[in-house]
Amino acid sequence: MKIGFYAPFKPLDHPNPSGDLVTASGLVEYLTACGHQVAAASSLRCRWIYWKPWLWPRVWWERQRATRRFGSGRCDLWFSYHSYYKAPDMLGPAVSRRLGVPYVLFQGIYSTRRRRQPITRPGFELNRSALLAAAHIFTNKRRDHVNLKRLVPEERITYIAPGLDPGRFAFDPQARCALRRTWGAGEDPVILSVAMFRPGVKADGLAWVIRTCGELARRGRRFVWVVAGDGKERSRLERLAREEIGARVHFAGRIPRGELYRYYSAADLFFFPGIREALGMVYLEAQSCGLPVVAFDNAGVPEAVQKDRTGLLAALEDGRALTAAVDRLLCDAGLRRQMGACAKAYVRERHDLGKNYARMDATLRRLAAAPACRKPTGNPAGQGPR
Repeated sequence: MKIGFYAPFKPLDHPNPSGDLVTASGLVEYLTACGHQVAAASSLRCRWIYWKPWLWPRVWWERQRATRRFGSGRCDLWFSYHSYYKAPDMLGPAVSRRLGVPYVLFQGIYSTRRRRQPITRPGFELNRSALLAAAHIFTNKRRDHVNLKRLVPEERITYIAPGLDPGRFAFDPQARCALRRTWGAGEDPVILSVAMFRPGVKADGLAWVIRTCGELARRGRRFVWVVAGDGKERSRLERLAREEIGARVHFAGRIPRGELYRYYSAADLFFFPGIREALGMVYLEAQSCGLPVVAFDNAGVPEAVQKDRTGLLAALEDGRALTAAVDRLLCDAGLRRQMGACAKAYVRERHDLGKNYARMDATLRRLAAAPACRKPTGNPAGQGPR
């Protein structure tokens, strides 16, 4: 099957790593491994594009270009990843309609509150049109699944649990010994965080980690904190870490995703609050390597972490509960091992990408085999609430 692939929010060649790029790249890799020919359709980024009129001519040009490139039977299905009010898919619906092929969305998001604000109303309407045009929508968040059913018939929506390849995130005892020796950890527990140091919730989350670790250090707890990542906020966070934690800190810098398993293997627990975290692939990666997790119980975190089984989740911005959760795991090696073992098994049972995406592949093949029979756009019951 020949598939045109497009990511309106963050193209595959975007230089900044993120969970979105991990998921998009994983989709392309999986579909290719299934024997499909997957071609990136465009690098046009649609983020806030409806307030960037200088980019509108490029939308027209990219539609023309994609139609020529994928025409004459060179495309059996159009697959777009991540369309929502901030970055609505401006290519997929138009191009797939011209080509006469099914239009499929992965992680289409429907949020009605965005129609109430003038700044987001255009994006809401454009994204709504894309959702209605889709022959099928896959979502990896249960909340989005519920919201989508308000607009699109349920038979055109499939929930796919987020996943990864567990073989790429497996415990490595040699890496554990080597890195712990480098950090001078000895027998002390190692707390690991992985995040980009971007302004906003990422940097705010790391500040929560630093202050929590600082409180635990003042209580006399022994540990080493290691953080993998980099970005604009690094200098500020390094200063804060020196003030709060002192010499117990190691800033590892940006680590390629293919090397992160070594850092997870060397740690004893994974700690990142995940404020309004859309999903948080790092939680799955850490658990796959046998680490228990501490985070806030909000947004997409519960999609990846089983509360009280594979990790301890505190109410959003409840600093006391967050500190207590980390303290509990620091002081109880047996609980860390128990939760870590459950976390490793949980990822392999529920979040194995190969198993979870198999349902998606079956649906794509069915749609491509009978494009003329795909569902009409809109909700037969009257398009549902807006």
